[in-house]
Amino acid sequence: MTPIVQCRGLTKVYGRKIALNQICMDLERGRIIGLLGPNGSGKTTLIKIMNGLLNPTAGEILIGGVRPGVETKYKISYLPERTYLYPGMRVEEMVRYFQDFYPDFRMDRAYDMLARLQIDPRERLKNLSKGTKEKVQLILVMSRDADLYILDEPIAGVDPASRDYILHTIVQNYNRNATILLSTHLIADVENILDEVVFIRYGNIILQAGAEQIRRHEGKSIDRFFREVFAC
Repeated sequence: MTPIVQCRGLTKVYGRKIALNQICMDLERGRIIGLLGPNGSGKTTLIKIMNGLLNPTAGEILIGGVRPGVETKYKISYLPERTYLYPGMRVEEMVRYFQDFYPDFRMDRAYDMLARLQIDPRERLKNLSKGTKEKVQLILVMSRDADLYILDEPIAGVDPASRDYILHTIVQNYNRNATILLSTHLIADVENILDEVVFIRYGNIILQAGAEQIRRHEGKSIDRFFREVFAC
């Protein structure tokens, strides 16, 4: 089966700054993958190129065998780091908006998750806390039957008590033939759900390996190994 993401010599340059440096990488289907690296490593640039929000300077990226564009927007369900929800709308209006816009949106799944997190669908977004807004946005993203879920810091603004449920929501509510690409700084909180990790630094992929492989080979957690790799 064709990998959901294929990068060949993918390069992005801003003036004299090389944000991505000839990346070659495949992301297979049916995996939960952590995209991990310090600030300024190229994670956001890579994610934006995958979503067709930026064009590469050189090289190629394919999503399900297709270059990013109109077609791939129906393959990808994207959770950006910053909220894009209109504050004046009610939660239930956002649910209907997503249902109208995405043929693969599951309204029953969205309302089930809202109920489990005790979020009132009639509430206006502007009246919700920052953490609750992020939960609503995650629910909308995970209520689609997409091929690729790209989640940029999905639990950064969520209180620790809710993180386990949020991660359970991510694991339980995605198409099992799909892939989740999860970018986060909270590695210790997410590493138990990861099948694979990609370490990126200065626009270069320095490691791509199975999570369990790293634990066996290095004899330590992903979080500790990450801290050692990026300590210098």
